[in-house]
Amino acid sequence: MTRGGRTKNEDEAERRCIVTRDAEPKRGLIRFVVGPEGQLVPDLNEKLPGRGIWVSADRGALEEAVKKNLFSKVARTDVKIADDFVNLVEAGIADRLVHLVSLARKAGDAVCGFEKVKGWLADGYAKVLLQASDGSERGKGKLWTPEGGRWFGCLTGAELGLAFGRESVIHGALRAGGLGNRVVEEASRLTGVREMSGGDKPAGKGKTTR
Repeated sequence: MTRGGRTKNEDEAERRCIVTRDAEPKRGLIRFVVGPEGQLVPDLNEKLPGRGIWVSADRGALEEAVKKNLFSKVARTDVKIADDFVNLVEAGIADRLVHLVSLARKAGDAVCGFEKVKGWLADGYAKVLLQASDGSERGKGKLWTPEGGRWFGCLTGAELGLAFGRESVIHGALRAGGLGNRVVEEASRLTGVREMSGGDKPAGKGKTTR
């Protein structure tokens, strides 16, 4: 089992978190590299050259890595870390998640709006339910986690709005397949890194499979 109770896939590549020292699937970690001028760079696409330094997608772990100077210790050199570093990492993950949801929308694999989302849930199309963190709890509670799917409340209404080309969106849903798995991975990372008021709670009725 991984941290959070998810079952490991034996074929998944694993890396060791420099804070917890646990080996975890890459999807639950964030890769960093040291740039040519010694600056620490989050490699969210996992494509930058250089030795990867991996940290669990958890705000506490990131803050501890910075506080204890673990990046410099692992890199064996002085590493420059930007002010407000953890918030910059959070913003980068949020941008990636918004971009992925936007791509899913353009591919016809995502919808927004209470009635459309409710219809997809009722018909079994939806596998990922996204709801704005700053939306009405009463309104969000009228929808439910897809059977065998996931729910996330880590984006704001404005961020979801960007993904759907609107000023603000409270409810969104994605089909299974397509970009759904990547959305789940990035939403899981953002949930771990972003400070959430009230915690990451499932919405409404129905079976929760998170």
